[in-house]
Parts: sequence; C-alpha cells; structure tokens
Amino acid sequence: MGYLGEISIIVLLCVSMSWIGHAEAVPLPLSTESRWIVDGNGTRVKLACVNWPSHLQPVLAEGLDKLPAQDITGQILGMGFNCVRLTWPLELPMNITLRSLTVTQNFRQLGLEESLNSIEAYNPWVVNLSLMRAFEAMLMVLQHDGLMIILDNHITTPGWCCNWNDNNGFFGDMCFNASMWIDGLREMATVALRYSNVIGMSLRNELRGPKSNIDDWYKYMQQGAETVHAANPNVLVIFSGMNYDSDLSFLHDRPVKVSFSGKLVFEVHWYSFSHGRTAWMDTPLNDVCGRISARVMATAGFLAAGGDFGGYPVFVSEFGVDMRGTDAADNRFLSCFMAAAAEQDWDFAVWGLQGSYYLRQGMKDLDETFGLLNHSWTGFRNSITLKRISSLQRPFRGPGLSQTAVYQVIFHPLTGLCIGHKNRLLGPIRLEFCSLSPRWTYTAQRTLEVMGTQYVLQSSGDFQKPIELMASLPDQASQWVLLSGSKLQLASTALDGSSLCLDVFSNDYVITEKCKCLDSNDPTCDPASQWFRLVDSTMP
Repeated sequence: MGYLGEISIIVLLCVSMSWIGHAEAVPLPLSTESRWIVDGNGTRVKLACVNWPSHLQPVLAEGLDKLPAQDITGQILGMGFNCVRLTWPLELPMNITLRSLTVTQNFRQLGLEESLNSIEAYNPWVVNLSLMRAFEAMLMVLQHDGLMIILDNHITTPGWCCNWNDNNGFFGDMCFNASMWIDGLREMATVALRYSNVIGMSLRNELRGPKSNIDDWYKYMQQGAETVHAANPNVLVIFSGMNYDSDLSFLHDRPVKVSFSGKLVFEVHWYSFSHGRTAWMDTPLNDVCGRISARVMATAGFLAAGGDFGGYPVFVSEFGVDMRGTDAADNRFLSCFMAAAAEQDWDFAVWGLQGSYYLRQGMKDLDETFGLLNHSWTGFRNSITLKRISSLQRPFRGPGLSQTAVYQVIFHPLTGLCIGHKNRLLGPIRLEFCSLSPRWTYTAQRTLEVMGTQYVLQSSGDFQKPIELMASLPDQASQWVLLSGSKLQLASTALDGSSLCLDVFSNDYVITEKCKCLDSNDPTCDPASQWFRLVDSTMP
C-alpha cells in the first residue's frame, strides 16, 4: 500500500466516526486578479481563516488531546470560517530524525504523557503515525471538510515564536539557514500537490532580527517564491514583510520580480502591540486609531490600492485580541481594526483557534487567552467578540460577486453590524446584519440616501433622539460629515448649531447624541460607540 493510501485509510476511519459538515465547494486552484483572490471561475474568494498552530515542540496540531479532530474542524465550520492557516516548523520536513519520530515517541520524550493519553482517547489513529504523516493526516482531515489550507512556515526549530534576538528571524541567523529553508519549501510544496485544498503557502512568518536587510529579503524571498511555484504551480505564494511582518513599505520603490503571475499575495500582521501597545491607552483613541490605521495603509495596505502596482491581495494573516474581554488596549484596538478591515475588505486569519497548548515555553496545558475556543475546546471563549469578527467573513465586493452598482453600508465596528431596519422605510432605525442593510449612497450634498429612492437619513436635530428616513431636500439635519482624527464619527448639525453624532442606544437602536471626545485630550475618553465606517459594497 502506498504512503498516501495508508494515510487515507486512517483518516477515513477517523472521519467516519461522526457526521461532519462541509464548507461550500470552491472551484480550485485559486489565483489573483489585481487586489483580489479569485477561484477557477474568476469569482472573488474571501479567505476567512483561523490560525491552527502545529509548529511547537510537540509538532502536532493543537487540541487533539481535547476533542476528536473532526469535532474541531466542525467547530471551525460552525464559526463560519472557510480556511485554516496551519503552521509548521522547517525541521519537520528537513530533520530526518524529527520527522520520523512517532507522535507517541515525541510526546513521551517531552514528558507529555497526560496529553498523549488524552490524544489516544480522542484520536487514537494519530498516536502511532510519524510526525510528518500526522501532519499530512491533518491536511486530509481539513480537506475532507472542504476547508481551504494555507501552509505557514512559522519557525525553524519547533517552539514558540518570536523575539528579536532568537537567532531564528532572518536569513543567515544561527537557526535560519537559507539553503535549508529553500529545500524545505520545495518539500512542503511537493507534499501539498497531494492535497488540492492547500491553496497557499506562506514563505516565512515574521521576518525580524538584527540581520534584517532589504537586499537579502529580495534575494531569498524571490528565490523561495520561485521554488514553491516550480514545485507546485497551483498554490498562492504569500510574501511576509519585515519587522514582525508589519512593514512592506520598501515595495513602493522596488516591486517583487518573479517569473510567474497571478499567484502573489502579501501578508501583514496587526495586533495592539504591533505599533506600540501603550499608545492605545496613553493617546486619545480617535487620534491613535487614525494615526496607526494610516501607518498600516502606508506600510502594507497600499499594495491593494492599485496605482503603479496594479494591486495585490493583502492578507492580514494574524490579528487577535485577549478574548476574555478584560484587556483595555486590545478592546480599543479591535474597534479600530474592524473599521479598517471592513473598509479594505481584507482577507484575514484570526490568531488563533486554540484554547490551549500541549506545551508552550516549558508550560504544559497552557491556556491561550487569544483563542477563539475555551481551554477545553468545547465552546467559545467570547461569543460577542466572535460575532464581531465573523462579520468580516462575508465579502463586501470583488469580481464576479454581483452586477450591482457600488453602494455603501454603514458599518459599526463596535458590534460588527450595519445601520438598517427590517422594514426598510418604516419604523425605527437600528443595527442589523450587514447582509440586510439598505443600499446607501453618500451624495455630493453629503446626504446618506437609500439608493434609488428619495429617502435620506435625517437627524431630529436634538440629543438622544432616534434618526429617521425622510423624503426631503438636503438640509443641515440630513447632511453628514466625518469628524475626528479617526474620521469615524458621522455628524450632523443640531438645532443649536453644535455637532450631533450617530450613536447606538439599547437594543441596537441608532440615535443622535453629543459627539464624544472631539475636543478631548483625555486618553480614557472612548468614542467607539459612535464610530461608523462607510464601506463600499456590491453584494446583492
């Protein structure tokens, strides 16, 4: 029996133990059209991914000690995601001793007997597989459920990532041999040929460290891209930037040059700590959100904007927050991130799926507070935050999605909902799912008009009053401008001449209220309930 056939039988035994849902089939392989990722028919595919680590010392997808693998993939589908960014260490394909160890052998030498016993209870099919075969078996489990897969070379030697001086961050570091990396990419790209749902390969996670330099970035990243494409022309080739994957600004002056086209994607990471965590607490939120959002656009987002580049997909391959909801900096960051991610309609991958780790930095069964799942992997750590993030899963626009003319939805980053109302032109206006939003257009007269009608969004001119749809000529009560350093507060003029901002009252009703924090230097002032973003859409 062949290598792949053995794994297939093992995985079929695994997944036959319970019914599993499947993601909607996407015509593969994927390619790129300007700034969009598209399927085999040229229709936009939005990657809505979770990160599922498999790069730490156990070298096994996390969580197999908590649930059967098919239950975990079922939860991914149940949360609405269509893709997994599966991480791997370079030594997995390149270190013969490591790749040949069985899961049992590796867990025992790491002192993980308790986790191993639980894996044997939940996923007995994996314990006697070699680490390399176990990795492939997980590819087959994911493919069985129709989940798209991005293989991310996260690190060289299995372990936690990352810091500036870990000798693992840039080409030529003690633990980052460029030739070995090229060979490892070739090996994994070849492995991926056996799994059609592997739609992309991320060349290397978070390049960093004192040896970082632009010339070597071009030399080796272009070489790595050519190697992957030669071995597997089906996959998207994903380039990471410098400085922990926060900076691709050098591409302004010097584009990537490779021999192929229609496959390049650029990735960026964005956390509260990516551009100075203290700023989210020490600076007025409107100002810090506006400034950092502009920096992200200047260092990475510009690649999707077209211009001289023609546009490339930008994939936010890591973002995340403390899902307990108790970290003030993360909470403030997330509203800002949501506004930018919706407006730009970025492909993304949340960090992370995992509620716990077998072993991280010497600690067994360590809790992951950034995990979508709880410690036992049996439920959501924070259903409210998950609901907000899930609002980004649906594309707003892109090739082949609709013939509808461009319109706007009025997106509320704090909730992930949009302004609208179920009866359209009747009754109070409230937040609801963006798929139910009226089609707004922001006119030259600064009115927000329901497309194809005479109805405009109108303020009563007073505080704490509901907004209405009125068939009227533009006046100061129906004219809306974007205020503050964030440009996220939609304001009209009150009867007394002051500014009235859209806000959200109980039960998601939309009202006008005194604008928050406009003239305040108080960093504790929080205007996020009044933040709205006009997002272009063509969805039916």
